[in-house]
Amino acid sequence: ARGTPRIAIRLLKRVRDYAQVRGDGTITKQIADEALDLLDIDHLGLDDIDRRVLRTIIEKFNGGPVGVDVIAASISEEAGTITDVYEPYLLQLGFLNILPRGRVATRRAYEHLGIPYRGTEEQGQQVPLI
Repeated sequence: ARGTPRIAIRLLKRVRDYAQVRGDGTITKQIADEALDLLDIDHLGLDDIDRRVLRTIIEKFNGGPVGVDVIAASISEEAGTITDVYEPYLLQLGFLNILPRGRVATRRAYEHLGIPYRGTEEQGQQVPLI
């Protein structure tokens, strides 16, 4: 729920609905897991758009750096929504770094998505010439 009560309540309502339709109305771990799977929310709370942001940075832009406007255009999402809703949680999880030149996916993001890591933690930063 990203630490946001509004999101937690929305997810709880969806899980409750699932429990009432598919079970006896009781929310068990199994019911919660099944409901969150149907909602495409993984064990860290990432949804489809979170993963699309990370995959776009990694697969289309070689891990970054890439600007938020370019990411937004690539996934058909508003730049403000990405910076206000998705980036804070990705930063908190350590999946994203924001550099002066743009956003960069971290090793943790690659690992979470099951993509082989092919960069350095300083990816996108200037390399000394001497």
